[in-house]
Amino acid sequence: MKEVGLTEGFLEDTPPPGKKKKWPFIITICVSAVVLFMGGFLTRGWIDSPASNAPTVNPPPQQADARFSPIATGEPEGNRLIKVGFAQSDLIESDRRKANTVSIQDALSTANGYELIVADGQNDYDKQLQDVAGFIQKGADYIVIAPVQETGWDAVLQQANDASIPVIFVDRAVKASEDTYVTWIGSDFKDQGVKAMEWLKAFKGSKPVKAVHLQGMQGSSALAGRSAAYTEACVGNGWENLGETPVNGDITQAKEIMADWLGQFPDLNVVCVDDNDMTNGVVQAIEDIGMKAGDDDGITIISFNAGRRSLQLAFDTGKINCSVECNPLQGSYVADVIQKLESGETVEKAIYVEDAVFDWKDLTQAIIDARAY
Repeated sequence: MKEVGLTEGFLEDTPPPGKKKKWPFIITICVSAVVLFMGGFLTRGWIDSPASNAPTVNPPPQQADARFSPIATGEPEGNRLIKVGFAQSDLIESDRRKANTVSIQDALSTANGYELIVADGQNDYDKQLQDVAGFIQKGADYIVIAPVQETGWDAVLQQANDASIPVIFVDRAVKASEDTYVTWIGSDFKDQGVKAMEWLKAFKGSKPVKAVHLQGMQGSSALAGRSAAYTEACVGNGWENLGETPVNGDITQAKEIMADWLGQFPDLNVVCVDDNDMTNGVVQAIEDIGMKAGDDDGITIISFNAGRRSLQLAFDTGKINCSVECNPLQGSYVADVIQKLESGETVEKAIYVEDAVFDWKDLTQAIIDARAY
């Protein structure tokens, strides 16, 4: 069993024969003190890192290595752990994002033969580039990225290619040359939007639709795909599109924008919301002016992600009419890709996860309780 150096990231190899370490007694004491102090962080599974404003994608200096905290703490006897760096867009953005992280951790566990390091991008594109560059510097076997945005990955992908490190994107898709990464795993975001619009057409029938769309992270593939489906449905069905704007998951901002729209368009009757958490702000804004959210006779609300809390709200109150899943449980897909690559197999360039649609009238407590997030 090897110990992991807190400032070193991945497991270090044993020094070559004949090379002695200096001051072993002092080092032992220092390491022990650090381990005791950092115990709380290691049980959490990662160390949150400060945001970086540097736009460069060059590997970070040595003192920045503390951004990465190994989740794996040992190596099975006779087996080599596969070193994987996971650059998450934001660890605490939403319940869905947390579930995505846990899914990756569970699939790429020490027991399954992996040494996983998680870096928190804090929804900061420049910082996420630095996180990926750090994984390259530390000699990861594979790098998994849940990207903050679609574009701007060419330089760091080239660095990974030069180091012969396969890159796997998850969740949001990217616009990059397909020969610079192995595969992308995630939802078909336009298909999610199409499913939502098909549900709305069936629900409203020939009744007029006056809709607004609170979008998600600006520049993301999720926003692009869902917005395309929404716009096409409005044009194709003769629905009135009153407004669209990105909100980036902020509940307070979502509430403020919704309140403004309600003031401008008192007869709006449909709201599409790209995030469950933002939906809470939308419902608050509607109820603050004495209007009704959801159900058969209120403002129709379509929400994406389908987390347990939002489904519970839909089931208990009817305030969310339609919930479209954006499945974050992608860890097993990632592990399958890595094992295929380890065996010399090829993988598809795009791997889609399954997404469900939940009508509030069809929900049961059993369905909600069975949800993983």
